[in-house]
Amino acid sequence: MFGFGKKKTDPEPEAKPKRDLIKVSVPFEEPPSYLKPPEETKLSEEELEKYNTVLKHFQDPDLKVPSTEHHHKGALVALSKDQKAWLTRECFLRYLRASKWHVESAIKRIEGTLGWRKEFGIESMTDESENIVTSELVSPESETGKEVILGFDNQCRPCLYLKPGRQNTKTSFRQVQHLVFFLERVIDFMPSGQDSLALLIDFKNHPEIAAQAETSKVPPLTVGKQVLHILQTHYPERLGKALLTNIPFLGRTFLRLIYPFIDPLTKEKLVFDADFADFCPAEQLDKEFDGLVDFEYDHEVYFPALVEMAKKKQAHYIARFEEFGGVVGLSEIDLRGNGPITVPVGSHPFDTKVDGLAEKTAKLTVE
Repeated sequence: MFGFGKKKTDPEPEAKPKRDLIKVSVPFEEPPSYLKPPEETKLSEEELEKYNTVLKHFQDPDLKVPSTEHHHKGALVALSKDQKAWLTRECFLRYLRASKWHVESAIKRIEGTLGWRKEFGIESMTDESENIVTSELVSPESETGKEVILGFDNQCRPCLYLKPGRQNTKTSFRQVQHLVFFLERVIDFMPSGQDSLALLIDFKNHPEIAAQAETSKVPPLTVGKQVLHILQTHYPERLGKALLTNIPFLGRTFLRLIYPFIDPLTKEKLVFDADFADFCPAEQLDKEFDGLVDFEYDHEVYFPALVEMAKKKQAHYIARFEEFGGVVGLSEIDLRGNGPITVPVGSHPFDTKVDGLAEKTAKLTVE
């Protein structure tokens, strides 16, 4: 009915030759060199004009933005350094695409997300102690490995595994915070030139975990709608592909309930009863899904390594942001990269130079 009917029973596959597995206990820090992000589509003149309008709005030195998701609540505040670093060229384009290139709508959504990030408690990249959602807060949710960042897909997207069968806690707001924490971390792992992620959802049951935690493996509809609102409102265009496998009866029932609330663009990215091996290189894929990665989750090893790698990537991003002038409109290609700045600040090889930008920032390079 919705494109995720019961999976057909396939004939028994022939025995495959034994392959050498890659023992892994922590995330892959970088994608392999043979994986390359797809080339960006050139903007039309009309799209470029709309992008420039959004850019100039957020470059206004007198700009005040909401401190809560809802504009009519809370105080208006000046942009912080972290907010300016978040307001990149690619950020503006993601919101413009999600808003069907309606400038006023894109601006309002961006400002709403700025307020939500502050209100939710994930604003700071430079000091975790300033955030509400910290690694220490969500660590108990991660003890069974129900969310794992591991490997990159064929499009060079970092892979975020969701494993509801490993659920170890009762339904709470901290579960939502845990998911947002991992969304932020998988964004940290995006390489230069890629700004979307691959979501790999495995509903496989794990009785050994279920015996330890009396909790539902399928979230209540209210939680599902809350998570969907966060994903579609505050992480637009971040989902490159969502693959789902081992979907049980209750999981299918939940998907049927939540499906009407999913926007059409997101629906196009969902692949039900997916073979993960069709989308990820074997050297980047968990052996459970016919990959070559021999990964066993150990919370005391994996989680600290993930946090440390993410902090390193955040420090690199912020250092580049400051070196290139600390202004709104820098490109994530440059901020995540290692070479000299490729184009005038706020612009791109496909764009014409934006009028009114500080000339000094247009000439910045890395020694």
